[in-house]
Amino acid sequence: MNSLLFATVLFLAATNGANDNFKGVATLYGSRIAGYWTSLIFASAATLAGALCSFYLAKTLLVAFTGKGLVTAAVSGQGEFALSVAGGAALTVALAAWRGLPISTTHALVGAMSGAALVALGRGVHFETLGASFLLPLVASPIVAIVPAWAIAKLLPHPATPKDPICVCVSDGATALAGGAILSGSAQIVANRTSVCGAQGARPLFQPDTRRLVNAMQFMLAGTVSFARGLNDTPKIAALLLPVAALDVKGSICAVAIAMLIGAMLGASRVARTMSYGIATLHLPSALSASLVTGLLVGTASVSGLPVSTTHVSVGALVGGGSAAGGVNRSTLKAIVAAWLITLPTAAIFGASVYLLVH
Repeated sequence: MNSLLFATVLFLAATNGANDNFKGVATLYGSRIAGYWTSLIFASAATLAGALCSFYLAKTLLVAFTGKGLVTAAVSGQGEFALSVAGGAALTVALAAWRGLPISTTHALVGAMSGAALVALGRGVHFETLGASFLLPLVASPIVAIVPAWAIAKLLPHPATPKDPICVCVSDGATALAGGAILSGSAQIVANRTSVCGAQGARPLFQPDTRRLVNAMQFMLAGTVSFARGLNDTPKIAALLLPVAALDVKGSICAVAIAMLIGAMLGASRVARTMSYGIATLHLPSALSASLVTGLLVGTASVSGLPVSTTHVSVGALVGGGSAAGGVNRSTLKAIVAAWLITLPTAAIFGASVYLLVH
């Protein structure tokens, strides 16, 4: 049983990597700042760092996803229960990754946990635990992400293009007026686009590379999102390995982190296309706003022990940022929302079925 549980949990971690690892860097790939492999390798490295830090920063999630509070301690400590939750969630996430649909691993875990609990205890399941602790954060997270991402994208200016970069220039104070008159004044330092400064007769002193600066900020924010995702998802999956007596908490987290990395490298391409190009047309302000909002919300939730979905937050942020640019793909968004709606019942059926098979 322990070997089967171990293999199933690692399979779940691999499907999570395939479905989730690219979500942090979809803004990099979608705004064409970086290519597919550069984005994926960067996301995987940041996710791995977050995963390894989760032991110290996200212990609350490790306890929550053992099933404690939903079922009795006797059931939550069973290898069969953990196997059913892992198997049900893994099948659900793998199916979604194959279809290129970004769904929530958290949602799948909750669904599989509920299905297995119903078979194990019947009416003895404490479903009230799911309301405030699990379902409310999952439902609220995309809604909370849309508005600030839209607002920030609206406020951020478009960076200057290489043909008309921003410059810091000095003016000798001579200003031409209509009719040919010339007014003289003291020299001034002005910051504007090169074309504007040139039209005013200003001499360039310094031309900062704003596009490179914006790209660096985008990488930093995308890395923050990936780190937060590793911080949030790893303990949820590693919790299922606790019934395996041969592994301690640190060993479980390391095993899950490595499996997530392998899964991302092998199977992230379909979800990457959906997240990067299928949801919204991204320009730099919308990409920056989506990354900023996603990183802040997921990072805060991880440290606070709230099981939000990185998928729900990142999709909500992409929709908000994309709406600011008028480029949301409604048909893709409808397909994603439909997948979200069937995730919980599908995982519940899979989880219940696995429990009936192994118990």
